[in-house]
Amino acid sequence: MNIDEAVKLHRTYYCLDCGVCTGSCPVSRVLPSFSPRLIVEKALLELGDELLKDRDLWSCLTCGRCFERCPTSINFPEFMRNLREEAEKRGVSPTLTHHGMLQTVMELQAQGVRQNKTAWAKEAGTVAETGDVFFFVGCMPYFNVIFRDLGVDSLTIGKNVIKILNRAGITPVVSDRESCCGHDMLWNGKPEVFRKLAAQNLELIRESGAKQVVFSCPEGYYTFKHHYPQYFGDLGFEVVHFYDYLEKMIADGALKLQNGGGAYTFHDPCRLGRMAGIYDSPRSILKSIQGSELREMERNRENAVCCGTTGWANCSSCSKQIQAERLLEAKATGAQTLVTACPKCQIHLCCAMESMETKIEIRDLTTLIAESMG
Repeated sequence: MNIDEAVKLHRTYYCLDCGVCTGSCPVSRVLPSFSPRLIVEKALLELGDELLKDRDLWSCLTCGRCFERCPTSINFPEFMRNLREEAEKRGVSPTLTHHGMLQTVMELQAQGVRQNKTAWAKEAGTVAETGDVFFFVGCMPYFNVIFRDLGVDSLTIGKNVIKILNRAGITPVVSDRESCCGHDMLWNGKPEVFRKLAAQNLELIRESGAKQVVFSCPEGYYTFKHHYPQYFGDLGFEVVHFYDYLEKMIADGALKLQNGGGAYTFHDPCRLGRMAGIYDSPRSILKSIQGSELREMERNRENAVCCGTTGWANCSSCSKQIQAERLLEAKATGAQTLVTACPKCQIHLCCAMESMETKIEIRDLTTLIAESMG
């Protein structure tokens, strides 16, 4: 998709040049050279070569704060996604973090590499090869290997999802053949790799006979919910986020949370909150833990701030500044624990805190739930 097509698709010609997008952007606050308004302006002025060669094209967090506040509802994150596709075609790529390891994993999965990544699932509980409920694990097994030095055990999230589902009498399908959902490939300008990954996942899920696919990862959930139908049409199964699933289980009495306590503050992931509109179920679950107290940060729900980087690309000192501000905001609530609902948010915030004097416990909501079951 070229720039003119992207302008027409997202109606960026409706831009009022008001600057609300730039004023709302967390990146613009710490990186003055970055401005969503100026990017739109360059596109409208047909300054294609200058725009697509700009390294700041990859600095956007695609967090959606600008879209949330835009008076003419220009979907800037999706506009940026299309610009990145065109930039990639011209050989302009982002600076990949962690030596591009995660992108390499995704590329290999798209080529159909054989995997053995779910032995942990059978240790965690009872799983199946076919059934009504498919648990889409995502990239957490790989995160666990790469980021274990941060003290972040991402795989525990997956194990706890299985334990919680088993407690409610559900035996989920978990498969070695599952590939990355394709989120990062899509947002980093490689839709052809995304298509391969998505096609593999759809074939696998349909073969399993699943009627529902449950996600604990916000990015996987949003990608299946929004982009898979956009590229592949009707999926033939229901896409469910784990916390919406849990909220209903708790309301129906299928799951009771007892042990817990303490003051928590909740960090809204961009893909779960602004993108998918899921704000209430994580908070409802937190409040259902006996003895717990939820203390909101100043910027929460649709006004929440991104964890500072996305797609494992262009992580910089600007990212660290955004993360540090978020951690200080969490600390200011007086809560003992910052609760996340996204493995990437937990990794990024824990990474930032390593170089800060401010300390706060950072935990995943699924882990808290599992511990509260008794």
